[in-house]
This record gives sequence, C-alpha cells and structure tokens, in this order.
Amino acid sequence: MMNAESKQSSQTRPHSKVTSWHQQKLAYIYVRQSTTKQMYHNQESQQYQYRLQQRAQELGWSPQRIKIIDSDLGLSGRHADIRAGFQELVAEVSLGHVGIVFGYEVSRLARNNGDWYHLLDLAAMFKTLIADNDGIYDPRLYNDRLLLGLKGTMSEAELHWLRQRLDEGRMSQVKRGVYRQKLPTGLERLPDGTVVKDPDDQVRHVLDLLFTKFEALGSISKVVRYFRQQQIQLPRRQSAGPHCNQILWKDANETAVTETLKNPAYAGAFVYGRRRVDPARCQPGRPATGRPRQPMEKWLYIQQDVYPAYISWEQYLANQERIRQNGLQFVKLRQKAQGIEREGLGLLQGLAVCGHCGHRMQTVYKHTPRYVCRGLSRVIEAPSTCNSVRAPVVDDVVVKAFFAAIQPAQLDVLEAILQEQQQEQQRLERQWQEQLKRVRYEAHLAQRQYDVVDPDNRLVAAELERRWEEKLYQLRQKEEAYHHFQQTPLPESVPPELRQQFQEVSQHLPELWPVLKNSQKKQLLRSLISQVIIRRPAPDQIQLRIVWLSGFYTDETAWTPIWQQTAVSQYDQMVERIRQLWLQRHKDEEIAAQLSAEGFHSARAEDVRPDTVMKIRLKNKWYLPFERIRRGERLEGYLTVSQLTERLHISYRRGYWLIHQGIIPEDALLREPVYLIRDDKILLEQLDAAITERGWKRKAKTKSTREMS
Repeated sequence: MMNAESKQSSQTRPHSKVTSWHQQKLAYIYVRQSTTKQMYHNQESQQYQYRLQQRAQELGWSPQRIKIIDSDLGLSGRHADIRAGFQELVAEVSLGHVGIVFGYEVSRLARNNGDWYHLLDLAAMFKTLIADNDGIYDPRLYNDRLLLGLKGTMSEAELHWLRQRLDEGRMSQVKRGVYRQKLPTGLERLPDGTVVKDPDDQVRHVLDLLFTKFEALGSISKVVRYFRQQQIQLPRRQSAGPHCNQILWKDANETAVTETLKNPAYAGAFVYGRRRVDPARCQPGRPATGRPRQPMEKWLYIQQDVYPAYISWEQYLANQERIRQNGLQFVKLRQKAQGIEREGLGLLQGLAVCGHCGHRMQTVYKHTPRYVCRGLSRVIEAPSTCNSVRAPVVDDVVVKAFFAAIQPAQLDVLEAILQEQQQEQQRLERQWQEQLKRVRYEAHLAQRQYDVVDPDNRLVAAELERRWEEKLYQLRQKEEAYHHFQQTPLPESVPPELRQQFQEVSQHLPELWPVLKNSQKKQLLRSLISQVIIRRPAPDQIQLRIVWLSGFYTDETAWTPIWQQTAVSQYDQMVERIRQLWLQRHKDEEIAAQLSAEGFHSARAEDVRPDTVMKIRLKNKWYLPFERIRRGERLEGYLTVSQLTERLHISYRRGYWLIHQGIIPEDALLREPVYLIRDDKILLEQLDAAITERGWKRKAKTKSTREMS
C-alpha cells in the first residue's frame, strides 16, 4: 500500500527534467495504432494513449497547451511518408513550438530508425523532451539519448520479428495446403472450401473465348482489338468498394488480358510467391509499389491440379513462352524506334512519347512541324489522334533544359553535394566507432562480473552468464552492421579533365547551336535525354517530363498558341476580370496590361492584347462611354457638350467656352475621349444664370429640346 502511494505521489510531483521553459511550450500527445482492426478491437490501448493527457497536466501543462495528434490511427509506423500526423509533429518540433512529446511507447512514434533518429536530432536541437510509459528523457543527455536509441532499435527489430513470424505462419499454411488464396474472376470458393468454376455461363464462356483467341491470334493486342471490334466485354469481380463481390463487365484492355493469361490459377495450379517485396523499388507514399513479378523459377511454391482448370498446364506454359517472345520482339522494335538522326526540323524525332497512352509520337511536317500520336488507332482502330503539339514550342523548352543541364553551375552543385556526402560518411564512421567502443566495453564488463562471482553460487552465476552472452551477441550484431556500413561505396568527385570538358562545351554550345545541322542537334540531345513525355492537359498548355539517361527527370510547362479564344485556360475568369476593370472605367490598353501582369494570355499570344479585350467587351456589350455616345445612347447622369448646349439654348462653340473658362467646375466634368458634364439640376441653374448675366443670345427651342425639357 505504501509503495502504491509513494509511486502515485512521485508521478504528481514535477519532474526534474521538466522546467518552466518546457511548460511555456506545447505538449504533444501522439496516438497511433497500426491497423483498422486494432482501432475497433483493441480499444484499451487507444484509451491508454489518450489518458496521457492527464499525465501532461500532472507535469504542469494546462489543457489548452496540450495538443493531441491522432490522424495516424490505423497506419503502420514502418514509414513516415504516409503518416501526416507524424510529419506534422516533426514540423512543429523543428519550429521550436513543442516542449515535450508523449507517446505510449517508442513503437507508437516510429518503427523505423531513420524516422526515430530524425525526431531525436530535432528534439535535441530544440530542447524538446520525449516521454513514454517508462519515464521522461532529454535527447541532449548522453544516457537518455543512448536509451532512446536502444528503444528505437528494439522497436524496429520487433517489427521484423512480427513480420518474420507472420511470413513463417503463412508459409506453413501454404505447405499444408490450407492457405486460402484470393481467386481470380471465374473461380469461386464454396463455404466448405471447395473451389469451383463460376456458375455464370457468360463468365465461363468469355474466359474460354479469351484463351482460344490468344492461341489463334498469338498477340495480346490482337485479342484486345478482336474483343473491342466484337463489343465483347471482360468480367471482373470487384474485391472492394460499393460493388464488392459483384461481377462488373468492362471493355477489354491490354492490362486485363495480360493478367488473365499470366494467372496460373486458370490452369488449375496453386502458386505462392509470384510477387515479392523489393525495398529498392518501393516508392514513398505508395505502399502497393515495390512488388515486381518474379520469374517462374523463383516462385516459392507450385502445386498443380488444385483448382478446376480453364486450360491445361502445358497450354499455360506455351502461352507464357509466346508472351515472352512477343515481348522480346517489342523490345527490339522499341530500341530501333528512335531511328537515325535526320535533317527534319523536329528535334525530338524518336524521343517524343505520348503522356496519355504511352506510345511513341510521330513527327509530321505540314506547315508547322508537329508531334502527333496515333498509338490508340493501332489498338482500337480510332481514326483520330490522342495527342498533337507544335514541335517548335516543345523543342525550345527541351533545348533550354539541355543547356541548363550542362552549365558549370550544375557541376558546382554536384561537387557540393558530393562533398557533403563525404563529410556525412566521415561523421557516420565516427559514430560507428563510438558505438563499437561502448558495446565492447559493456561486453568486457559483463565478462569481469562473471569472472569474479563464486562458481558455487549457481543462481547468480547463471544470470551473469546469460548477461555476458547477451552482450556478446549484441557486439557481434554491431560488428556485422559496421561491416555492412563499410561496404557502402564512398561518393566520388567529378574528375578535373571531365569537368573542364563540360565547362568548355557549356560555354560555347549555345552560340554554336543555330549553325549546327538538325541531325547534329538531335545527336547532342540524345547524348543526355532518354525520352520526352508530352501531355496536353489543356488546349493551350503542354506538360513535359524530360527523362535523362541517368534516370532522373525534369518537369516543364509550355504555352502553345490555339485558334479559339474561348478555349484558353481560365477564360471565364479573364472575362469576369475584364468586366470588373471595365466597371472601373479603364481603357482597353490598361485592361490588357493588367491582365497580362496577372498571368492571363490571349489565344495566340503569351500576353493579353488590347484587341482581345475589345472583342470580349463588344461581345458582352460592355461599351466605353464614347462608344455608347457613337451609338446614340445617353449616359445616365451625364450630358455631352451638344446635349448641354441644347438644354441651355446656346451655341456649340459657347458650350466649349464654358468648359475652357472653368465656369463648369472640375468636379462636375469628366475628361473622357469626349467631354461629359454631370446632369445636375442645380448646376444647370447656375450655368443658366451665368449665361443670362453675360447677355448671350439664346437659341430657339427645337422639338427635341422641348421633349428633353
């Protein structure tokens, strides 16, 4: 009872590491569970993590200064790029807003040492504390940093052990024949576990037709074209979404036909291990990536005659060989697709690839050279093109990117990056040496403790022996990891002779470019560029992805002229902006300059022309004052000089005399392309009195004047 009371009182007292400086900052509580299933079936862990808010209050933080991040519930802690909550936490720590971070345990914050140490480095830099269910740690202190590092390592190792046990259990089920694999469309599993063909006759017949036509035609593209010509759709059983477990019929495409032909389940075989995770191919933020298809000799398990077959195993092997041969032919043709460098004006001949369908674009020389894609017509016999762009527009952007890639500044940046990597390698080497020294010391200390114990005291000797073996095991692991680190190749610098050559080329090539032949320009572009992917998201916009031979790419955007002004991007916004500026009585030239500054453009110019503004105004009947006057319209609230003279019964010349002599005040006068006088009763009475005082002879009233009166 006393121990419980003392423990409770120790928790309510302020911790020695928590200072008033920390309490002035925010306290963040990070809540995470790995899967959606845990969120619904493991509520106790979730509630305990939320109760960390009470612990923060006991340490001196007010409820208003406590922030809870629970947006990562149901997400794995293996990677940080898919966890928006963890990224928010790291950002707040790096901004110096956080005094302490609470987590149920290290595994809740991160299962990856890279993410964990990144957080620790930022916490140490900005004096942020780390707290879990065992205590409070200051990453700036060596002992706390060492303990947090060990916890992070154990958390990452625990994830590996869990994954290993799951994989071993799955393989045990596979070998015993009890593992239930997801079945493709056309096969169903009964409640007792028996697998049968789909009872729908249409599904079975379409699949039979697909295998038959591939055997006859020998090409996937021909099978797709046949199905589209005959308007035959392929069945697909949905595995998720609102139509889960339902058969949907979709148009045939190359992906669906290929997946059907390559699935061994249609040959009655149970196969495991067709795809395995390759960490080198995993893309951040995309968990489904990094699972390349393995060749048949690398499949983990194959058992024939398990499912009812649509084709025989021999026919399946023959289909795979035919697909492979077709692929080899396609690769050979694609390698030759660039062709030789000719003298045509299209500099991207053989490099331009359609960003919509993936086919290589052709160069068409009619008036202005264009890059045209007719790839879909070869598959579905579509008469129209799916992509067409002006060649000069694209060529200019690619050539500028090519010049930028060979500039000495790029080499300077590369040298700086390589030097930074070398320095980072040296820092890591030092860290590894210090870790090895620490582990060796701990192993030697455990050995000395074991040597001094009385051998007859078996209870103590057994425990000390176990500790010694554990330290030796840790030392061996650390040495193996260090050996792996030493195998990492060091970054090399750019050789001086190669750097000098690049500098000379980059200085003189832009000057020599106009006099080079088109074939020479194409050779130079192909020396660095693998392909240029061209997309046209809008009629007047072109998106380019320049793929370099190194595998990296550069994204660029270009403007291209079009015929119709109404097809310009943001046309409706431009029309509305013209209306707003027209209401403010701006001229066409002023409106055009303002729209150009705001990023708008005309159909055939990169800026907005005054005639474009005028056409849009006149189309919407937004007339300027002098235009309305020419059309015989009367401006509400204003009089022209002729209308004023008719109202005052004076001559046209004397009306201008009133303006030039200042008798009409400036606040009642608009100096448009024509003079406009405010239609005000008091002003007209004052002018009438001034005319009477001067004794001017009045004109006789006309019919129109009497009507105006």
